[in-house]
Amino acid sequence: MIYAFDGRKPEIGKGVYINDHAIVIGDVKIGDGCYVGPGVILRGDYGRIEIGAETAVEEGVVIHAPPDRICRIGERVTLGHGAIIHSSNIDSLAVIGMGAVLSLGSKIGEWAIVAEGAVVTFRQNVQAGVVVAGNPARVLREVTTKDKETWEKGKQIYINLAQKCLKIWFQRVDRA
Repeated sequence: MIYAFDGRKPEIGKGVYINDHAIVIGDVKIGDGCYVGPGVILRGDYGRIEIGAETAVEEGVVIHAPPDRICRIGERVTLGHGAIIHSSNIDSLAVIGMGAVLSLGSKIGEWAIVAEGAVVTFRQNVQAGVVVAGNPARVLREVTTKDKETWEKGKQIYINLAQKCLKIWFQRVDRA
């Protein structure tokens, strides 16, 4: 479901797949080739959300920008299932694990990996190229070449899935 709100209307790029069970409200800009899965909520009702090209917003993610602020998400970002995003900025190629929470004003650097269930606290900055975990999130190590290779494959899976979903859609199956 895509809704205008208070004169603000979502802008959706080319080749974007938005599942029918996702909700996109107001001042939201989604770049080309993105995947927006079932149960996603993008609330641009009193703040703006900008999502870069080829980003995967997996099932159950909630993104909400504070009043008169912008939540910027770079290109080829992976937002894992059930993540809650109130951050100010997530740089390109970052990975946000399933169930992670990014609090108000937090910033995530390029190629940073936020582990599953981690909590990035109010105004916390996660530097580029590190892996963080825990509550509050703490640096565990630097991102390796192997991490990048693994996540590049995962990112491409969702880019391909978005295009496949646009071509064949989902087919309802009634129970017998």
